[in-house]
Amino acid sequence: MARFVAQVPVRWTDQDVYGHVNHAVVVTLLEEARIAMVFTAAAEAGADGLRAGLLVAGLQVDYRQQLPYRADGLRVAMRVDELRAASFRISYEMHDGPGVDDAIAVCAWTRMATYDFAARRPRRLTPVEREFLGRWTA
Repeated sequence: MARFVAQVPVRWTDQDVYGHVNHAVVVTLLEEARIAMVFTAAAEAGADGLRAGLLVAGLQVDYRQQLPYRADGLRVAMRVDELRAASFRISYEMHDGPGVDDAIAVCAWTRMATYDFAARRPRRLTPVEREFLGRWTA
């Protein structure tokens, strides 16, 4: 199954008093990985319409283990496991380190809705956007 992989940095200030990456920061790190996929890589593939209007419609985060601070960052593997007319869902596996063999510390998903901000309503995915997202489906 094809996965989009992003490396996300962990900052010293991302840890809390317990010495692990705080929950709110984990959500931000997932967002940084998602931006690499749906903004940067999508624009490079000609699907830059995703940059113009996406909303988070749902989020779930499940923790398998704590994430300590690490200077070498984290690996986030993503796939699209739902692709609908005006929305899609990205599933994440956040590894405890930068490598493919590092343990999975966090499993999560984000449901994204495409949105036309000028018209103030949802919009359908374009064929180019569907093709791009289809690269990462199970």
